[in-house]
Amino acid sequence: MDALSPEIWQSVALTIELASVTTTILLVVGAPLAWWLARSKTVLSQAVATIVALPLVLPPTALGFCVLVLLGPNGPGGLLASFWGEHTLAFTFAGIVIGSVLSALPLVVQPIRNAFVATGELPLDVVASQRGSALYDFTTIGLPLARFELFKAGVVGFAHTIGTFGVVMMIGGNIPGHTKVLSAYVIDYVQASRWREASWVAGGMVMFAIAVILTLTLIDKRCPRRST
Repeated sequence: MDALSPEIWQSVALTIELASVTTTILLVVGAPLAWWLARSKTVLSQAVATIVALPLVLPPTALGFCVLVLLGPNGPGGLLASFWGEHTLAFTFAGIVIGSVLSALPLVVQPIRNAFVATGELPLDVVASQRGSALYDFTTIGLPLARFELFKAGVVGFAHTIGTFGVVMMIGGNIPGHTKVLSAYVIDYVQASRWREASWVAGGMVMFAIAVILTLTLIDKRCPRRST
Protein backbone atom coordinates (compact mmCIF):
# COMPACT_ATOMS: atom_id res chain seq x y z
CA MET A 1 0.00 0.00 0.00
CA ASP A 2 1.51 3.34 -1.07
CA ALA A 3 0.32 5.09 2.11
CA LEU A 4 2.63 2.76 4.06
CA SER A 5 5.56 2.99 1.64
CA PRO A 6 9.13 3.60 2.90
CA GLU A 7 8.82 7.21 1.77
CA ILE A 8 5.84 7.73 4.08
CA TRP A 9 7.58 6.12 7.05
CA GLN A 10 10.61 8.30 6.38
CA SER A 11 8.34 11.33 6.50
CA VAL A 12 6.76 10.09 9.74
CA ALA A 13 10.22 9.80 11.32
CA LEU A 14 11.18 13.27 10.05
CA THR A 15 7.95 14.79 11.37
CA ILE A 16 8.39 13.22 14.82
CA GLU A 17 12.01 14.39 14.93
CA LEU A 18 10.94 17.90 13.96
CA ALA A 19 8.21 17.96 16.61
CA SER A 20 10.54 16.64 19.30
CA VAL A 21 13.31 19.17 18.61
CA THR A 22 10.80 22.01 18.24
CA THR A 23 9.01 21.16 21.50
CA THR A 24 12.28 21.01 23.43
CA ILE A 25 13.29 24.44 22.14
CA LEU A 26 9.82 25.84 22.80
CA LEU A 27 9.92 24.83 26.47
CA VAL A 28 13.52 25.92 27.03
CA VAL A 29 12.90 29.31 25.45
CA GLY A 30 9.19 29.72 26.13
CA ALA A 31 9.18 29.17 29.90
CA PRO A 32 11.70 31.95 30.76
CA LEU A 33 10.08 34.22 28.18
CA ALA A 34 6.63 33.60 29.67
CA TRP A 35 8.00 34.29 33.16
CA TRP A 36 9.47 37.62 32.04
CA LEU A 37 6.28 38.62 30.22
CA ALA A 38 4.21 37.73 33.29
CA ARG A 39 6.36 39.79 35.67
CA SER A 40 7.47 42.71 33.53
CA LYS A 41 5.27 45.78 33.15
CA THR A 42 7.49 47.67 30.71
CA VAL A 43 6.65 48.86 27.21
CA LEU A 44 9.32 46.51 25.89
CA SER A 45 7.57 43.48 27.34
CA GLN A 46 4.30 44.55 25.74
CA ALA A 47 6.05 44.91 22.37
CA VAL A 48 7.63 41.48 22.72
CA ALA A 49 4.28 39.95 23.69
CA THR A 50 2.74 41.43 20.54
CA ILE A 51 5.50 39.99 18.35
CA VAL A 52 5.20 36.56 20.00
CA ALA A 53 1.43 36.55 19.35
CA LEU A 54 1.74 37.48 15.65
CA PRO A 55 1.65 33.86 14.35
CA LEU A 56 -1.86 33.51 15.80
CA VAL A 57 -3.25 35.98 13.25
CA LEU A 58 -0.60 35.95 10.51
CA PRO A 59 -1.27 33.49 7.66
CA PRO A 60 1.22 30.58 7.84
CA THR A 61 2.41 31.22 4.29
CA ALA A 62 3.09 34.89 5.08
CA LEU A 63 4.96 33.94 8.24
CA GLY A 64 6.88 31.31 6.27
CA PHE A 65 7.83 33.84 3.60
CA CYS A 66 9.13 36.33 6.19
CA VAL A 67 11.20 33.63 7.87
CA LEU A 68 12.40 32.40 4.46
CA VAL A 69 13.77 35.86 3.68
CA LEU A 70 15.50 36.05 7.08
CA LEU A 71 17.06 32.61 6.63
CA GLY A 72 18.08 33.21 3.02
CA PRO A 73 21.52 34.11 1.66
CA ASN A 74 20.98 37.84 2.20
CA GLY A 75 19.52 37.52 5.70
CA PRO A 76 20.98 36.76 9.11
CA GLY A 77 20.40 33.06 8.47
CA GLY A 78 22.76 33.19 5.50
CA LEU A 79 25.38 34.96 7.62
CA LEU A 80 25.06 32.30 10.31
CA ALA A 81 25.27 29.46 7.78
CA SER A 82 28.47 30.94 6.34
CA PHE A 83 30.32 29.94 9.50
CA TRP A 84 30.12 26.28 8.44
CA GLY A 85 30.49 26.89 4.71
CA GLU A 86 26.82 27.09 3.68
CA HIS A 87 24.93 29.97 2.08
CA THR A 88 21.48 29.66 3.63
CA LEU A 89 19.43 28.04 6.36
CA ALA A 90 16.41 27.85 4.06
CA PHE A 91 15.49 24.42 2.70
CA THR A 92 17.28 22.71 5.61
CA PHE A 93 16.10 20.84 8.68
CA ALA A 94 17.43 23.65 10.88
CA GLY A 95 15.36 26.11 8.89
CA ILE A 96 12.08 24.26 9.36
CA VAL A 97 12.86 23.90 13.07
CA ILE A 98 13.19 27.69 13.34
CA GLY A 99 9.95 28.19 11.43
CA SER A 100 8.11 25.63 13.54
CA VAL A 101 9.32 27.22 16.77
CA LEU A 102 8.13 30.66 15.70
CA SER A 103 4.79 29.27 14.52
CA ALA A 104 4.03 27.42 17.77
CA LEU A 105 5.62 29.91 20.19
CA PRO A 106 2.41 31.75 21.15
CA LEU A 107 0.61 28.46 21.78
CA VAL A 108 3.26 27.56 24.35
CA VAL A 109 4.12 30.95 25.85
CA GLN A 110 0.58 32.20 26.47
CA PRO A 111 -0.71 29.36 28.72
CA ILE A 112 2.55 29.27 30.66
CA ARG A 113 2.40 33.03 31.07
CA ASN A 114 -1.16 32.77 32.37
CA ALA A 115 -0.05 30.12 34.86
CA PHE A 116 2.73 32.37 36.14
CA VAL A 117 0.31 35.28 36.46
CA ALA A 118 -2.09 33.03 38.39
CA THR A 119 0.57 32.30 41.03
CA GLY A 120 0.08 35.83 42.31
CA GLU A 121 2.61 37.93 44.15
CA LEU A 122 2.40 36.31 47.60
CA PRO A 123 4.73 33.36 46.90
CA LEU A 124 7.27 35.74 45.37
CA ASP A 125 7.01 38.11 48.32
CA VAL A 126 7.86 35.23 50.63
CA VAL A 127 10.91 34.34 48.57
CA ALA A 128 11.93 37.99 48.26
CA SER A 129 11.90 38.28 52.06
CA GLN A 130 14.55 35.54 52.02
CA ARG A 131 16.58 37.50 49.44
CA GLY A 132 15.94 35.11 46.59
CA SER A 133 17.27 36.06 43.16
CA ALA A 134 15.16 36.28 40.01
CA LEU A 135 16.57 32.94 38.84
CA TYR A 136 15.78 31.42 42.22
CA ASP A 137 12.21 32.72 42.03
CA PHE A 138 11.80 31.24 38.55
CA THR A 139 13.21 27.79 39.33
CA THR A 140 11.83 27.27 42.84
CA ILE A 141 8.46 29.06 42.66
CA GLY A 142 7.44 29.61 39.05
CA LEU A 143 8.32 26.28 37.44
CA PRO A 144 6.94 23.99 40.19
CA LEU A 145 3.65 25.85 40.37
CA ALA A 146 3.26 25.84 36.58
CA ARG A 147 4.50 22.27 35.98
CA PHE A 148 1.16 20.94 34.73
CA GLU A 149 0.70 23.91 32.40
CA LEU A 150 4.26 23.37 31.15
CA PHE A 151 3.43 19.76 30.33
CA LYS A 152 0.20 20.73 28.56
CA ALA A 153 1.97 23.47 26.62
CA GLY A 154 4.56 20.91 25.51
CA VAL A 155 1.83 18.55 24.32
CA VAL A 156 0.15 21.34 22.37
CA GLY A 157 3.45 22.48 20.86
CA PHE A 158 4.31 18.93 19.81
CA ALA A 159 0.86 18.33 18.29
CA HIS A 160 0.89 21.66 16.47
CA THR A 161 4.25 20.86 14.91
CA ILE A 162 3.07 17.41 13.82
CA GLY A 163 0.26 19.02 11.85
CA THR A 164 2.10 22.08 10.55
CA PHE A 165 2.28 22.63 6.80
CA GLY A 166 2.28 26.21 5.50
CA VAL A 167 5.34 27.50 7.34
CA VAL A 168 7.36 24.33 6.74
CA MET A 169 6.39 24.29 3.07
CA MET A 170 7.58 27.87 2.54
CA ILE A 171 10.85 27.43 4.42
CA GLY A 172 11.68 23.81 3.63
CA GLY A 173 10.50 23.42 0.07
CA ASN A 174 9.06 19.92 0.68
CA ILE A 175 12.29 18.06 -0.09
CA PRO A 176 11.61 14.32 0.43
CA GLY A 177 13.71 12.87 3.22
CA HIS A 178 14.94 16.29 4.36
CA THR A 179 12.12 18.79 4.84
CA LYS A 180 8.91 17.13 3.55
CA VAL A 181 6.66 16.52 6.56
CA LEU A 182 3.73 14.11 6.77
CA SER A 183 1.00 16.70 6.25
CA ALA A 184 2.45 17.57 2.83
CA TYR A 185 1.59 14.09 1.56
CA VAL A 186 -2.12 14.72 2.16
CA ILE A 187 -1.96 17.63 -0.29
CA ASP A 188 0.08 15.61 -2.79
CA TYR A 189 -2.33 12.66 -2.70
CA VAL A 190 -5.42 14.85 -3.04
CA GLN A 191 -3.93 16.72 -6.00
CA ALA A 192 -3.14 13.38 -7.62
CA SER A 193 -6.68 12.09 -6.85
CA ARG A 194 -5.19 9.30 -4.77
CA TRP A 195 -8.00 9.40 -2.25
CA ARG A 196 -7.23 6.12 -0.54
CA GLU A 197 -3.68 7.11 0.35
CA ALA A 198 -4.82 10.57 1.41
CA SER A 199 -7.43 8.98 3.65
CA TRP A 200 -4.87 6.77 5.37
CA VAL A 201 -2.49 9.64 6.11
CA ALA A 202 -5.23 12.10 7.11
CA GLY A 203 -6.97 9.43 9.19
CA GLY A 204 -3.80 8.76 11.12
CA MET A 205 -3.38 12.46 11.85
CA VAL A 206 -7.01 12.70 13.00
CA MET A 207 -6.46 9.81 15.42
CA PHE A 208 -3.35 11.51 16.74
CA ALA A 209 -5.27 14.76 17.25
CA ILE A 210 -8.00 12.92 19.16
CA ALA A 211 -5.36 11.31 21.38
CA VAL A 212 -3.87 14.74 22.12
CA ILE A 213 -7.26 16.20 23.08
CA LEU A 214 -8.00 13.24 25.35
CA THR A 215 -4.59 13.61 26.98
CA LEU A 216 -5.18 17.29 27.73
CA THR A 217 -8.65 16.49 29.08
CA LEU A 218 -7.27 13.82 31.41
CA ILE A 219 -4.59 16.19 32.66
CA ASP A 220 -7.22 18.81 33.50
CA LYS A 221 -9.35 16.27 35.35
CA ARG A 222 -6.51 14.68 37.33
CA CYS A 223 -4.70 17.90 38.20
CA PRO A 224 -7.04 20.16 40.19
CA ARG A 225 -6.60 23.88 40.11
CA ARG A 226 -4.37 25.26 42.82
CA SER A 227 -5.24 28.35 44.74
CA THR A 228 -2.54 30.87 45.49
